[in-house]
Amino acid sequence: MRSEWWKSAVIYQIYPKSFQDSNGDGIGDLQGIRQRLPYLQNLGVDALWLSPVYQSPQIDNGYDISDYYQIDPMFGTSEDMNALIADTHARGMKIIMDFVANHTSDQYSWFQESRKSLDNPYSDFYIWRDPRPDGSAPNNWGSSFGGSAWTYEPARQQYYLHYYAKEQPDLNWENPRVRDAIYEVMKYWKSRGVDGWRLDVITSISKNWCFPDNPRPLTKENQHNGPRMHEFIHDLNQHVLTPYDMMSVGEAPASNAADAPLLVDPTREELDMVFTFQHMHIDRKPGDVNGRWALQKPDFIELKRIMADWQTQLRGRGWNALYFENHDRARVISRWGNDSKYRYECATAFATILHGMQGTPYVYQGEEIGMTNPQFALADYEDVEMIGNYHQFVEQQRTISSADFLAAVHKVGRDNARTPMQWDGSHNAGFSDATPWFKLNPNYTVLNVARDANAEKSVAHYYQQLIRLRHDESILRNGSFELLLPQDKALFAYKRHDDEKTWLVLANLSEKWQNLQGLLADADYRVILSNYQREIIGQQVAPYESFIVELS
Repeated sequence: MRSEWWKSAVIYQIYPKSFQDSNGDGIGDLQGIRQRLPYLQNLGVDALWLSPVYQSPQIDNGYDISDYYQIDPMFGTSEDMNALIADTHARGMKIIMDFVANHTSDQYSWFQESRKSLDNPYSDFYIWRDPRPDGSAPNNWGSSFGGSAWTYEPARQQYYLHYYAKEQPDLNWENPRVRDAIYEVMKYWKSRGVDGWRLDVITSISKNWCFPDNPRPLTKENQHNGPRMHEFIHDLNQHVLTPYDMMSVGEAPASNAADAPLLVDPTREELDMVFTFQHMHIDRKPGDVNGRWALQKPDFIELKRIMADWQTQLRGRGWNALYFENHDRARVISRWGNDSKYRYECATAFATILHGMQGTPYVYQGEEIGMTNPQFALADYEDVEMIGNYHQFVEQQRTISSADFLAAVHKVGRDNARTPMQWDGSHNAGFSDATPWFKLNPNYTVLNVARDANAEKSVAHYYQQLIRLRHDESILRNGSFELLLPQDKALFAYKRHDDEKTWLVLANLSEKWQNLQGLLADADYRVILSNYQREIIGQQVAPYESFIVELS
């Protein structure tokens, strides 16, 4: 039997480049993470998910790997990684590594060989196609980072496929030698002590080898759930995940609740959990040509529908991965809430909703103190996706203005989550003695770990309580889910039931007082947790008030 430790766990994601610098070069590193292990242990988390620390040219901040076996010198040495794994385990926590199996860097030795000719040992490690008769790309597929998904290589007189930057060529999973090479890498890191995997865009590894044009040029309808996806993921499971008892969570951008069991039903032996993107699109205008940069007000009715659907559809058929923030997602309180007047209330309200559900909660660094989006000028951002999309939508297609694009970046840009961790109010927020690789959010002097720890309204203290509940209360692991008030635009409320008790979980996701519509009328209850620290809940709730109560 495989271990299911992750079902009672809370997992903390670290973006190493921005977490803690230990050697004064302005870049976070492995020794910096080691220095902060006491903080993470005190927070109560069970496992640390590290964004990629492999050798990389850093075109896409480490998601372009040039050697799967080597630690990038900017993060430290192989010995530093061994020490981090050992120290983490000694403190009762596990290590989850990020793994990019869909593509590599164009600097990887495999690709450097593959691009030379059509008949070398690595020639079919990647996806190559002949030009069209007029010399243009094989089809009209678009890259997620803007422009075509194809780049021409003169040495082969062919195009190679890249769903992301041109420096990130996609691997050919049809080739069994590619699959074997990937499995050997994963086994190697297991031998080093790694406990599990976050699998980057794993649902993209299978391609439609007919390569049909998309209905609209430069769009990305082709990128997920290819014809052999389940076969490849099952094969990965059988070679690595099951025999080596490794936890897995896959990034599955196109997944929905109805088809998710095909990925996470234990009887299918594929993945333990997946990250859906569905609930993160509630502020996106559907069908707009500008994609993620075309925003609307968040639709909380739709948020409730989607998250409730995942709770009910996966009940007894798989396990949920619960998140609002990560390295690709902006700060939720800046995106969907009020990050100034109600920062504490807002941060704890969203946390209550998430951590009260069945599944494994993921906490992104800084989320536990309520870090916010910065409001930088366009030139101050680093993200390759944002830069590529600006060129495509603003400069080339002219479908969105520069001002509107920047406003969208301030809400949803990936760099919002990548500013250095705010440890204290000292120089450079306690992150580094040197100038950080990326600008600090200017609010670090008033919003930081040290100040939050001593605050009357401490976001981290609230997170500690949520994490303890996850460890101590079996209802959070095993209880059923019942959505309440599905059409209410402000109140997110649901019940959890098991054989012994019933809990009501509720958050007001608005800046106005809201009537509870009789949810607690004439009910006997005990307050388990309240972000307004109430022992008695009235018939109205304050802006961003949240609570968990046990009903008698």
